[in-house]
Amino acid sequence: MLRRCFCSSTIVLFIVFASACTTPAERDIAEPDLAAARSAVSGVLDALHHNASLADEEPYFALFATNAVFLGTDGTERWTVDEFRGYVHPYFDRGQGWTYTLREGRRKIEFDATGSVAWFDEVLDNDNYGECRGTGVLELVDGQWKIAQYNLTIPIPNALANDVVAMIHGAMPQ
Repeated sequence: MLRRCFCSSTIVLFIVFASACTTPAERDIAEPDLAAARSAVSGVLDALHHNASLADEEPYFALFATNAVFLGTDGTERWTVDEFRGYVHPYFDRGQGWTYTLREGRRKIEFDATGSVAWFDEVLDNDNYGECRGTGVLELVDGQWKIAQYNLTIPIPNALANDVVAMIHGAMPQ
C-alpha cells in the first residue's frame, strides 16, 4: 500500500515539476477552437473564389501571405504573389475573372498542433475545365488567415493518364 502511494506521489510530483520547467509560452498555448478556425479558413477560401469571379484584384491578393506561391494548372505556372499579380492584372483590369464553385461538402481542412497552420483540399467546378481540385496551406499571420500556397489542378482519371502523358510529351519541344 505504501509503495503504491509512493509511486503515485512520485508521478504527480514529476508532472508538477515538468510543468514548472516549461516556458510560459508553452504553458500559455491554448487548445485552438478548431470549429472557429475551420470556419475562418473556409471563409478565406470562399472569399478567394468570390473575388476571382468578380475580378476584384485588391481583395483577392489581400488574402495571400507576402511570401505566398500560386501553382497553376500548367506545369510552368509557379508564381510568387508579385508574379501572379502581374499575370492576373490584365485580366482583372478588363473585368475578366474566373469562377470556381465549391462542390458542397467537398472541402477538407486540417490543422497543425498549434492551430496556426492549416492545409486543405477542395473539389471545384469550372465551366471551362470541369472538375478541378484546389489544395494548399494557410498560416495565421497577425490574427488573420493568409494563403501561403494555393495549388489548382485538373484531376486526371487513371484510365486516361497514359494518353494525357503522351499528349503532354507530344506538345513539349524536343
